[in-house]
Amino acid sequence: MSLLTVKNLALGYDSHTIVDNINFAVDAGDYLCVVGENGSGKTTLMKTLLGLTGPMGGEIIAGEGFNKKEIGYLPQQTLIQRDFPAAVREIVLSGCLSGMGKRCFYNASDKAIAEKNMEKMGITHLADRSYRDLSGGQQQRVLLARALCAAGRMLLMDEPVSGLDPKVTLEMYELINNLNKEGMTVVMISHDISAAVKYANKILHIGGNVFFGSVDEFLASEAGKFLSGESVDKR
Repeated sequence: MSLLTVKNLALGYDSHTIVDNINFAVDAGDYLCVVGENGSGKTTLMKTLLGLTGPMGGEIIAGEGFNKKEIGYLPQQTLIQRDFPAAVREIVLSGCLSGMGKRCFYNASDKAIAEKNMEKMGITHLADRSYRDLSGGQQQRVLLARALCAAGRMLLMDEPVSGLDPKVTLEMYELINNLNKEGMTVVMISHDISAAVKYANKILHIGGNVFFGSVDEFLASEAGKFLSGESVDKR
């Protein structure tokens, strides 16, 4: 079942189109990696899927029974955000804000969801620590736990391993892969083509040539051959 269907989407800003004619669908349980050159519109696409910015053309259709409020979002982190002085538990809990409606305070259910996701990310022991004092990998786990508090059925991530060392990068990829195996639909922007073809079941390439299809189809395409340098094997 398709959760989101994108038809003839055009992206841009200030009346300037970056990319157009984007067509793809995200089905329940998919692991979709969005790849492309810098400046090709990947982050703009994600913000458009979230409704944070409007499309310049085309449409995004939510599947029957799917609400965009069921999407959790893990954006790229800024240097200022890395120095945020709040406690880990408060940051994770803030992921429940979108579902609170007119409530002004977290309830027992919100706190239980936050505790569950901290446990899932292996950061329960960090709950009372200041976010600013954590390592880069620990911070990403906190932000992923926060996103999961909002993610009923779909998780959108923008370069979730950016700036992490190889060991922590692999750990983060495995965490995300396990979430997908548990039923979470994943849409992830990545510059790491080898990881994209290892973990994803679908690839969307945007830029000069828009491509959407399976991993094998991507590797056989012009975009796939160019980005992989003919050296990436699906593992």
